[in-house]
Amino acid sequence: MTSKAISQGILRAVGILIAIALLLYFLYQIQSVLAYLAFAAVIALIGRPIVFFLRRKMKLPNTLAVIITMILMISVIGGIIALFVPLITEQGKNLSLLNIDALQQNLNALYTEVTEYLGASPQVVNELIEESDIEKNILQGLNIGFIPNFLNSFLNTLSTLSIGLFSVLFISFFFLKDSKLFQRGILAFVPKNKETGTVKSIDKINNLLSRYFVGLLLQIFVLFVIYTITLVIVGIENAIVIAFLCALFNIIPYVGPIIGGVIMIVLTMTSNLGLDFSTVILPKTGYVLIGLAVGQLVDNFFSQPLIFSNSVKSHPLEIFLIIIIAGLLFGVVGMIVAVPGYTAIKVILKEFFAENKIVKSLTHNL
Repeated sequence: MTSKAISQGILRAVGILIAIALLLYFLYQIQSVLAYLAFAAVIALIGRPIVFFLRRKMKLPNTLAVIITMILMISVIGGIIALFVPLITEQGKNLSLLNIDALQQNLNALYTEVTEYLGASPQVVNELIEESDIEKNILQGLNIGFIPNFLNSFLNTLSTLSIGLFSVLFISFFFLKDSKLFQRGILAFVPKNKETGTVKSIDKINNLLSRYFVGLLLQIFVLFVIYTITLVIVGIENAIVIAFLCALFNIIPYVGPIIGGVIMIVLTMTSNLGLDFSTVILPKTGYVLIGLAVGQLVDNFFSQPLIFSNSVKSHPLEIFLIIIIAGLLFGVVGMIVAVPGYTAIKVILKEFFAENKIVKSLTHNL
């Protein structure tokens, strides 16, 4: 091998590395657009069964079916936003008129009732806190003045989200109107001899993920109903909004239900500040815990097996391991996209590496 050939190989490798770096930088700069495309694809997958139903059963033209589907989905999104607006407005007014001294007195009263109910002497606990300087450290780290700043940041984020929402809905419309649009974009980068297998993989992935996301919506709805009934029985204000928010956290596997449960318990206790701990706060918290337990039992033994077995054709243990691995590698986002991403990878492997022993064992249900 001549020195000229070596130098050309080095230059080619450097050129490829530079091209990859530029491509990654470009993708990083347009990450918001990529996020819009991803959300639009999810919405299109959810709306896909509705479009098919209107076209095949109702005999409607494709464009009209897509418009009706988009109106339904926008109505659902608008209804969800309408649920949260009164809660946000009310909480904003409460925060603007927040009496810090009264809040601290209520929290101190709740703390005293908890310690007395558990059989601990408040004096002993206070001595331990003073010796360890816990109270000093907490008060130094807790600055309630962050609340107005948080609200301003929230409003700025809300304006950005409104732009993103319009973009997502606009892209979703064309994904639904032309179901082959996304497919043609992928095929532009696929060699001719691989196009047939790629088309089969895309159709299979669309069918599986469409059923998965519809099943996920069913899962959230079941939890929403259980949580709403629980909070209404307990007598918590804004029960529907809180129940929806806590059910929505279930999108995050394993960690989400814990977060939603903590939110429900905290809101139950704080909404009854100033009342007797043993006769009011504790029983209501207990009822909420029972409702949470019922919801998770229904979810774990009915909703999740139904979704995983009938939609993505994967064993629950297999899904558990994939979610844990994705969570360790990519955090919460990895846990959310683990199931659809793993499903897509399985379909592609079966299409192009069907004879591989490992692939056969993983994809025998597909």
